[in-house]
Amino acid sequence: MTRAPRWTGYDRSRLRPTVVHIGPGVFHRAHQAVYCDTVLRTGERVGAVHGISLRSSGARDALAPNGFVYHVIERGAAERVRAVGSVLGIDVAPEDVGAALAALTDPAVTVVTVTVTEHGYCAVAPGGPLDVDRPEVRQDLVTPSAPRSLPGLLVEALRLRRAAGTPPFTVASCDNLPGNGRAVGRVVADLAECLDARLAEWVRGSVAFPSSMVDRMVPATTDADRARLAASGVQDAWPVVTEPFSQWVLEDVFPTGRPRWELAGVELVADVTPYEHAKLRVLNAAHSAFAYWGLLAGHRFVAQAAQDPALLAAVRDLLAHEVVPTLECPPGWDLASYAEDVLRRFSNAALPYTTAKVAGDGSQKLAVRVLPTVRARLAAGLAAPGCARLLAAWVVCLAGPRAPGLGVADAALRAAGHPPAGSGGPDAASDRLLTLPGLLDPAEPRERAYLAHVREAVRALWDVAPAQAATAPAPSTVEGR
Repeated sequence: MTRAPRWTGYDRSRLRPTVVHIGPGVFHRAHQAVYCDTVLRTGERVGAVHGISLRSSGARDALAPNGFVYHVIERGAAERVRAVGSVLGIDVAPEDVGAALAALTDPAVTVVTVTVTEHGYCAVAPGGPLDVDRPEVRQDLVTPSAPRSLPGLLVEALRLRRAAGTPPFTVASCDNLPGNGRAVGRVVADLAECLDARLAEWVRGSVAFPSSMVDRMVPATTDADRARLAASGVQDAWPVVTEPFSQWVLEDVFPTGRPRWELAGVELVADVTPYEHAKLRVLNAAHSAFAYWGLLAGHRFVAQAAQDPALLAAVRDLLAHEVVPTLECPPGWDLASYAEDVLRRFSNAALPYTTAKVAGDGSQKLAVRVLPTVRARLAAGLAAPGCARLLAAWVVCLAGPRAPGLGVADAALRAAGHPPAGSGGPDAASDRLLTLPGLLDPAEPRERAYLAHVREAVRALWDVAPAQAATAPAPSTVEGR
């Protein structure tokens, strides 16, 4: 292993954060923070980051002893270790919301980036209106000056900036949601409307919410990763492990300024829609397929599932025959080649993504990764048997006979009080899960018929032997292309 570098970058003491990032987990630290670090290494003074955690103090506590310098370990054919210094500090909002708001209201901050996963938007369904019944949202409506949710934190910070005559920041979502900028903009405006109609009007007219497409595989860091880095002479309580590939496509709508991310390879475009659709429906859908089919086939890691000939063939068939034909090709892309590259990347055994972790929060993820493909094919009068198997595998992983032992978590279902994993028979589980907001709508005739098809696929998988998870025959009513 190459000896890890010590910090030899720019003078961090001379920098003031111009970006606040909400959700400084491993993905942010392997993606947006690295782009900022690359920009700062060119001599730019704009792009340093201050992080805000909405949940735990883990990242702050791990990074603080090293002054928030951490290491990114890229693993592919070779291994490369890089010290990253763009993050200057992290606040934990539940411990000190005042400090978090102070960071957000600093006039030097012009951009807020966000990675809180789909669940963190507090929407009724992905991209939908604010869920005012969520406990943290209800609390924000009672005490808006001490916000607990992402929308609440952004609304209060914008209110304070407006009151002080400070221009608003731009909010750039980096989560895997179609129209992620519109998604965060909607819940922010909805909450503002509940609190102050004039503030809501100002938010809608003055705050920019550009969308983006982000792509980099970043599994959870393990103790073995830490030990391996320590063996090279570097102590880092929370390095991040990732692949060499990284991509960020971003709508260039930043009225109050932004870092020169183009210096680091960010693709700045007028419309990110075809890029995000391709990524969500190809890469993210394939990730979910390997996770659910892999779990049912007994694979602990995604790379094992991607190297399983039967599962690889099933995912390749899903992408080639159902997903890719529904997509608009982004400029300069070859979607068939992109799909093959995705399958190759998932087979990288150096990235230990667990199938159970990737399978988490499927009620939110599948609504944006799989349902758009289903609806496009139904609208064209075409079948979607691979999607049916994938949705069925999700139901079985959450509610089938082996579900309690698979360890699949779903924060949205838990928050809504849904029955625990392993409860109910196949039909009851299908009807309960597949009709959640954002999934199938039984009031729509085509989707009601498709629900019946997926219910049959759930029955076919309910007691299936592990090795047959993705290849068990789908019901005849959903066969075909």
